[in-house]
Amino acid sequence: MDPQTALFQQHRPRLFGLAYRMLGTPADAEDVLHDAWLRWHAQDTAALDDPEAWLVTVTTRLALDRLRRAKVEREHYPGPWLPEPLVDDTAPAGDAGSDTPEAMLERDQTLTLSFLTLLERLGPDERAAFLLNEVFDYSHAEAAAILGIAENACRQRVHRARARLREDRPRFSVDARAQQRLLQRFVAAMERPTLESLQALFAEDAIHISDGGGVVAATLHPLHGAERLARLYLQIAHNTRLQPLRYGLLMLNGAPTLLAWSGNTLTTAIWVEGDGERITAIHALRHPGKLAKLAATVTNPEAGASLH
Repeated sequence: MDPQTALFQQHRPRLFGLAYRMLGTPADAEDVLHDAWLRWHAQDTAALDDPEAWLVTVTTRLALDRLRRAKVEREHYPGPWLPEPLVDDTAPAGDAGSDTPEAMLERDQTLTLSFLTLLERLGPDERAAFLLNEVFDYSHAEAAAILGIAENACRQRVHRARARLREDRPRFSVDARAQQRLLQRFVAAMERPTLESLQALFAEDAIHISDGGGVVAATLHPLHGAERLARLYLQIAHNTRLQPLRYGLLMLNGAPTLLAWSGNTLTTAIWVEGDGERITAIHALRHPGKLAKLAATVTNPEAGASLH
């Protein structure tokens, strides 16, 4: 491996971690890194004072351009848009600098599908500034230089992003074990479904968000309320009673995710937020294109953690 390629590969995990958090899909992040590599390969790297800063700047701006285009496209997306999970360890723990236990935990939390979903509420410029400053630990001055804006403008973007995320962030934060217990209770209720048992799973103000991409059946708008969610899942259980869904539990993006199979077809990936006792938000990724890589990798529906 030549020195130029070796240097790019050295920084690749960090660059991918940034691009993926910006875009929410591994394929788009890989495309950004491919474009960054082409520019890097054409660059006289010996003339660079700070190769890492150059790579982060190019990757950020490429991702920002792609996200702006994606935001326009997502305005016409049929129903809610949900991020696509990482199937393998493409963005290892060292992608954001410090490897202290606290820093690693914080990085894991910024890779969860729930957090990526929350980031979708930010505009592209706010998202880029927030990630650079809050997740990748660049100062306001450094982030401003990467984005090509004034430092005060960068500071304002980060402030707006923080305020918006604080307003929309779940009121409760539960660990992976608590999320797994909620998913296990969900599976138990789906195996013997009644309106009462399903309704008991959800907080009164729980929300359901589903992404079918207009390809498969999914709710086109978020649903609110324990009773409405219970009726939805009771209907799903009844619709699949001739071929009951099978479930497997895997850790994806640092959090437990429930995989639902109909026969040998992966139909849904589900992740939840909760208050420790009940589900406050449930996300159902049903888009076959977003599930394809996951389905090809997890060939055994029974793979993953025990559900009992």
